[in-house]
Amino acid sequence: MTPATLRETMSRFATGVIVLSVGGEHIHGMTANAFSSVSLDPPKVLCCVSHSAVMHKSVLSAGRFGISILGAEQEALARHFADKKRPLGPEQFSGLDWRPGAITGAPLLHGALAWLECELSENHDANDHSIFLGEVVNSGVSADRAGLLFFNGVFQQVHPVST
Repeated sequence: MTPATLRETMSRFATGVIVLSVGGEHIHGMTANAFSSVSLDPPKVLCCVSHSAVMHKSVLSAGRFGISILGAEQEALARHFADKKRPLGPEQFSGLDWRPGAITGAPLLHGALAWLECELSENHDANDHSIFLGEVVNSGVSADRAGLLFFNGVFQQVHPVST
């Protein structure tokens, strides 16, 4: 088994797209799709971050983070926060519409389908990544719109079903 084989295999699993963010002294944002709900009581989510990513140190230093769940029209934001050539620090948020989370101070992107603020509750080493578990301390949703997915190596859309 090689990393390339696993990457290709896992590309067949459709995932949502988020921007993980940390505020304060180590302000940073990163596009991710390794994100999931873990439990409802207490409310916890997880995200996986490579040890080599700038975000890894940022989450550990801040002890808290924000999640912006991206809508279909936010593909440009997903690409921006995935671009390793973008400026780091506060400049990566320059010109973007965001607000600091009320509890964590983490940047939350305007227009996201939903957002969460989390306190880091656990950190598990998983070889070249860490699994960060966050207790959700605040969250919200916006209007029901199409969501941004990542499937088969490309961004795609999923539309809500009318009930």
